[in-house]
Amino acid sequence: MSAPLSLSLKDARRLALMAQGFYGFKPKGEVRHRHIEALMKRLCILQIDSVNALVRSHYLPLFSRLGFYPQKLLDEMAWSQGKRRQLFECWGHEASLMLIEDYPLMRWRMERAAQGRGIYQELARVGREQRAVIDSVLQAVREQGALGAGSLTTRASKAGPWWDWSVEKKALEWLFAAGKVTVAGRRGFERLYDLPENVIPRALLEKPQLSEAEAQRELIRRSAAALGVATEKDLRDYYRLDPGDAKVRIAELVEANELAVLAVDGWKNPAYSLGEPQYSLRARQASALLSPFDSLIWERSRTERLFNFRYRLEIYTPIHKRVYGYYVLPFLFNEQLVARVDLRAERAHSRLAVHALHGEGTPLSEAAVHSLAENLRQLANWLGLAEINLHGSAAVLKAPLAAVSAGPA
Repeated sequence: MSAPLSLSLKDARRLALMAQGFYGFKPKGEVRHRHIEALMKRLCILQIDSVNALVRSHYLPLFSRLGFYPQKLLDEMAWSQGKRRQLFECWGHEASLMLIEDYPLMRWRMERAAQGRGIYQELARVGREQRAVIDSVLQAVREQGALGAGSLTTRASKAGPWWDWSVEKKALEWLFAAGKVTVAGRRGFERLYDLPENVIPRALLEKPQLSEAEAQRELIRRSAAALGVATEKDLRDYYRLDPGDAKVRIAELVEANELAVLAVDGWKNPAYSLGEPQYSLRARQASALLSPFDSLIWERSRTERLFNFRYRLEIYTPIHKRVYGYYVLPFLFNEQLVARVDLRAERAHSRLAVHALHGEGTPLSEAAVHSLAENLRQLANWLGLAEINLHGSAAVLKAPLAAVSAGPA
């Protein structure tokens, strides 16, 4: 094997930002379905999370890259019926939205789940021990169509966290992981489950089955394209592949000259790119507030290697132990993560609350402060919030916000 290609950390960051859709995806006019589809072909996955302190997580990465867009566009692509439906839910990188054309790539994972492999042990136990409940729940879906877990539960109390789900909810989740049902829509945030043949196009369901190796190689290719430059851990984390599977597939793609091996300045482990990376990358301006579950930063060790930015979500940290706040968004300014902003959407008062602003290392430049003010104003507009309230360290944004138009984004 030839010596790895050398890559500076600056170029690695630019490759990552370009691959993740921060350059060239924001349309000049109104955002339409085709813009989201094009971005999804680049990102491949949107992670879903239930926390709604600001906005559900799957909406925010699109805003970070496309700017102001109607959230109903994503809803239509993910949960409507007919031609506008272009996405489906699955276990991709945790609970995720993916392009519906990628459904065949995930069949191997569903089959493993049906065997009790690669899923939470509690669900695996349900699959082994609750066959009667699983069969009963599946029959109810067959007979009644799209159903939520609440309409099937035999438990009097309201469903709690996942470890406190009713046995019917656990059966539905096992069926979902195993590909026996899929998500037809959502009622509020509650999943509505239906048979795959009622949701997924027949042509995709009838496609010849890919082997595990074929599907995993394609997922590694997509991970490499979406990340730009990535270590073995980064590549497997994108679709949460098993380490053993990923190492074999990466070696096969290197042998086939599909993946180039790189040595990135400051990185201990080899990195990879899909083909040889571009070396004529120029600096570009990009600024965005990032969801904690944005694919640019969801692999925290990669975030540290790329940006020298240690990031942890503190939602489940006791209040007195939090360093930065409850729901903190990193702020991307040009090629660096320069700040953390603790945000909350106070919908009852139609205001965006900025509870804290923490600069990273050195004080924020005047340009970064003004860019952050613009991003906050656009975020408030997008969320339909009339006011922005600044608290504590965020007071530095008062004058820049006053200078930013409060009109439509």
